[in-house]
Amino acid sequence: MDKVNVLLIVTVISILISLILAFFLLTVKTKYKTSNVLFAAFLVIAAIDLSEPLFSLVVDGPSNLGMLRTTLAFLQIPVFYLYVVSVCYSDFKLKPKYLLHLLPFLIVNIVLLPRFYTVDAASKINFITNRQDMIELQFIHILFHIQFVVYFVAVFMLLKKTKKLYLENNAGTHINSYNWLFQFTVVLTVLYSVALLKNIFKFSDYPYISEWIKFGILLLQPFIICWYLFKALNNPDLFRNVDSKLKLVSEIILEEKDNEQSVVNEEKYNEELLKLKKYMMEEKPFLNPSVTIQDISENVQIPTRELSVLINHQLGQHFYDFVNTYRIESAMEILKDVSKSKVTILEILYEVGFNSKSSFNTAFKKHTGNTPTQYRNSLQVSVL
Repeated sequence: MDKVNVLLIVTVISILISLILAFFLLTVKTKYKTSNVLFAAFLVIAAIDLSEPLFSLVVDGPSNLGMLRTTLAFLQIPVFYLYVVSVCYSDFKLKPKYLLHLLPFLIVNIVLLPRFYTVDAASKINFITNRQDMIELQFIHILFHIQFVVYFVAVFMLLKKTKKLYLENNAGTHINSYNWLFQFTVVLTVLYSVALLKNIFKFSDYPYISEWIKFGILLLQPFIICWYLFKALNNPDLFRNVDSKLKLVSEIILEEKDNEQSVVNEEKYNEELLKLKKYMMEEKPFLNPSVTIQDISENVQIPTRELSVLINHQLGQHFYDFVNTYRIESAMEILKDVSKSKVTILEILYEVGFNSKSSFNTAFKKHTGNTPTQYRNSLQVSVL
C-alpha cells in the first residue's frame, strides 16, 4: 500500500470520526447546546480542511471551491475560541458582536477576488504555480500566523483567568475538567504550530518536507479526535460554573484603592472572620460538594464582594482551598476515629464533600504532606 492510499484511508477515517462526533453533539439532549453547536462547527470545518486529498481526486486543478475550502481555516481558531468561552462561562450566549470573528475569513476572500476568484482556469493555475511571488498569498499566510498567535494567547489568558475566578468563588470538583480543557488547547496549539511550519516549507525550496508534515498531521488527527471524545464522555460536566460578570479579587482591591476606600478595617475584619469560622464549624457547608461563595455569603450575611476579599485577600487563600481545608480536617477526624477504621477512603471523601478521588488525594496531600492511605497507616503504626 503506497503513501497516497494510506493518506486517503486516514483522511476518510478522520472525516468520518469528526462528522459522527459533530452529529452526536448536535442531536444529544443537553442544557449546554450552544457549546455543543460551536464544537460541532469546529469539527465540521476541520473535516472540510482535512478533505484536501479527497477533494483533489474530484476537482482537477485550482478552483474557486477549492480555494474557499482552504480559506475556511480562518474560521477554525475563532470558532474554537468561542467554544472555550462558552465552556468557561455559565452565562455565555451568542451575540451579534461575535460576527466580528468572521473578519479575517472575509478579508482573505476579498483579497483573492481580483486575481483568483474572478479569473479563468489558466490564470488560476498560473496563480498557484507562482504562489511564492503572489503578494496575496504572502499576506494570507502572515495574517494566519497573526490570527494563530492572537487567538491562542487569548484562549490561554481566558483559561488562566476563569480558573482563578473558579478557585475564588467555587469549591466544587469541576476544576478537574479545566485540566483536560487546558491539555486539549495545548494539543491544538502544537498541531496548528506544526501546520504553520508545513506552510513555511510549502513556500520554501523544500516543498517535499511540507508534504511529509501534512501526512503526519493527517495520521495524528483521528487519534486527537478520539482522545477528545474519550475525555468529553468522561467529563460531561465541563468547567462551567463561572459567571462572566464576576471580578477577580485583585481587580476588586484595585477598585477599592482607586476609590480611596479601605477594603475592611481591622475590627470589622476580625468580626467577620469569627462569624465565618463559627458558621463553617457549626453548619458545615463544606459538606455540600457544589458549595459556592455566594451560598455562604447569603447565610453569614456578609456581601459576596467583602467575603471574597476576606478569604482570598485577607486570609491569602482561594475559596476553593479555604473550603477544602475544612473538608480535609473533617476527613482527618474520621481517619483518627478507631470506630470508623472499616470506612473506606472512597466513602470518606464523599462524606466530607469531595466527589472525586483525585481531587481528594491532591487536597489531602497538599494539607498534610501524605495521601489519605499513608495518613491512616501512620496512625495505625503509632497506635501499635
